[in-house]
Amino acid sequence: MSETLADVAIPPQFPDHTQLPESDGTFVKNFQEHPQTIILTDSIVQVLQRLHPDGQYCIGQDCGIYWRETEPPEKGAAAPDWFYVPGVPPRLDGKNRRSYVLWREYIPPLIAIELASGNGDEERDVTPLPLTGSREGAKPGKFWVYERIIRIPYYAIYEISNDKLEVYHLVDFSYHKMQPNERGHYLIPPLGVELGLWKGNYLNNPEQFWLRWWDLEGNLLLIGKEEAELQRQRAEQAEQRAEQAERKAAQLAERLRAMGIDPDVE
Repeated sequence: MSETLADVAIPPQFPDHTQLPESDGTFVKNFQEHPQTIILTDSIVQVLQRLHPDGQYCIGQDCGIYWRETEPPEKGAAAPDWFYVPGVPPRLDGKNRRSYVLWREYIPPLIAIELASGNGDEERDVTPLPLTGSREGAKPGKFWVYERIIRIPYYAIYEISNDKLEVYHLVDFSYHKMQPNERGHYLIPPLGVELGLWKGNYLNNPEQFWLRWWDLEGNLLLIGKEEAELQRQRAEQAEQRAEQAERKAAQLAERLRAMGIDPDVE
C-alpha cells in the first residue's frame, strides 16, 4: 500500500494541461476584474508563504479548471475569476500552468471567487449536468459544478455593480450561505483570514469597494504598494522622533551650561 496517487500512471487518453485549451475565447467582462484579482493575490501571498514554506500551492486567475472530458474540451471546464489550491506545485514539469486539470491532480481548490458583472444569476446557477443523450453539449451551472463535482469548500460571489458579497461553505455535501461576523467579514478558517469589502482607491480607479483579506484581528492585509508606503511612513516617523530627541538633548545641554554645568563631564 505504499503506492501513492502521484505514482499511479494516468492513461494517455486523459489529456494534461498542455493538451487542453487555456481559453474559451471569451473576454474579460468588466474593467474591475483584472485589478481586483491582483489585489486578492498580492495581499495574501505572505499568508500562503507561511502556510506553504515548501511553496506547494497555486493560484488561478480566470483560469480553467477541467473536471470532465468533453468535445470541445472547454465545455468540460469552469473558470473562476480567482481560486487557490493548496498542496500542489505552482509549475508542472518546469512549465507554467495553462489550466488546472482535476482528473490529474485530484485536489480541489480551497476557495473560488467569482466577480459577477450582473446580478449573479450565472454564478448562482444550479442547473445540473444533463442526463446522457439529452441536450448534447449543454453546460451545467457554475454553482452546481463547484458544489457537486469539484466540491470547493468555500465559494464567494461578489456582485461588483451592487457592492454585494455572498460566501458559501460546503457542509454535508451542499453549500450553506455564511453569515458575516461583527466586522461584516467572512471567516475562512483554513487560511486564517477573513474576506470582506473595503472602500478605497486602487491604481487609477475612483474610490469604490474592493474585495480584500483581513487577518483574524481585523487588520487589513496590505498589497505590496501599501506595505511599502507603511514602511516609508514608519521610517519617517522614526526619523522625526530621533530628531526631536536630539533637539531636546541639545536644549537640556544648553540649560545645564547656563547653570555652569558642563553636560559633557562624566
